[in-house]
Amino acid sequence: MVGLSPTTRSSHLRIVIAPDSFKGTATAVDVAAAIAAGWRTVRSDDELLQLPMADGGEGTIDALERGIAHAVRVPSTVSGPLSDPIAADWLRFVDADGVDTGVVELAQTSGLPLLDPLDPLHAHTLGFGQQIALALDAGVQRLLLAVGGSSSTDGGTGALTALGAKFLDEAAHRLPLGGGALERLSSVSFGAVREVPSEGAYLLSDVRNPLTGPLGAAAVFGPQKGASLDQVLLLERGLARLARRMPVDPTATGAGAAGGTGFGMLAWGAIARSGAEAVCEAIGVGAALPGADLVITGEGSYDQQTSSGKVASEIELVATRHHVPVAVVAGRISVASETVDSAVSLEELAGGTEAAMRDTISWLEAAGAELARRYSR
Repeated sequence: MVGLSPTTRSSHLRIVIAPDSFKGTATAVDVAAAIAAGWRTVRSDDELLQLPMADGGEGTIDALERGIAHAVRVPSTVSGPLSDPIAADWLRFVDADGVDTGVVELAQTSGLPLLDPLDPLHAHTLGFGQQIALALDAGVQRLLLAVGGSSSTDGGTGALTALGAKFLDEAAHRLPLGGGALERLSSVSFGAVREVPSEGAYLLSDVRNPLTGPLGAAAVFGPQKGASLDQVLLLERGLARLARRMPVDPTATGAGAAGGTGFGMLAWGAIARSGAEAVCEAIGVGAALPGADLVITGEGSYDQQTSSGKVASEIELVATRHHVPVAVVAGRISVASETVDSAVSLEELAGGTEAAMRDTISWLEAAGAELARRYSR
């Protein structure tokens, strides 16, 4: 990676700041604000446009709310991942084409941080489906389903149950909620399932894993949700039974997202989309880039997975189309990119990972200042 070239334009620069969250340490909104604050300590007269990003996981509603004029949060109470009632918002806005759009974020209703201790066999996505139903009741024409951050491995059966599906055992009794019960699945009924809205439902995710197998939802993500080896095997058997009873290819892109919730939503009729691409489009990053001198993006770890649909890679792609140079700020940087002009690692600035994570905001400000100095040379 090389330093940014000196500008020949006006002394006042236009900078677009569009990072992802640094998971566990800073939200995307906080990351953008900190980078901007650091930049201003060096170049106070520049125009800074903050467009915090997301990839379909936690923080998607925050990014869309901030980036879309007149977006409205709609409060609701739904079942949490173990059926306790929880407060969660969904988002509503009218897009550029005049389509009434609802956004439901699984992390708010069925997310990993909602459970302590974790319960990989019984955690479910019923609340996610309940919130989808609330958006349908409100009359939205299109749904964006942000499915990152799930606490469960139920194949989306909880969400589908809330939408009217039935998952039955051999005695034609409803199965209990949670992925642990799916190994007893005998039949599935979609007869009473609610219809996808008129302008479609879109599954937003950066996950390309299949539903089952060594790269599937249980094997790869089950341990992150507290599953032991035996529990992973049990969950895998259940997902395999589900796959044989649903009219969806379990290897489809997005099927393994959110403990297989992607698979369930595809079975409902949703269409898989890159979460980062959808958010980027919705908040108008492309429209903001013409005339910009630089776009700054970032994420917790800029590594080999970045190119697989992560926020930074999407921003690089859009910036390249508009011939705008790109800078990256990341907690850790382990790969180089030909489309990145300059990069700053918080780990290097702070002298280590622990120090960078202990005071992430301050080091993000330092990174913003460092980029501003480089661009002033």
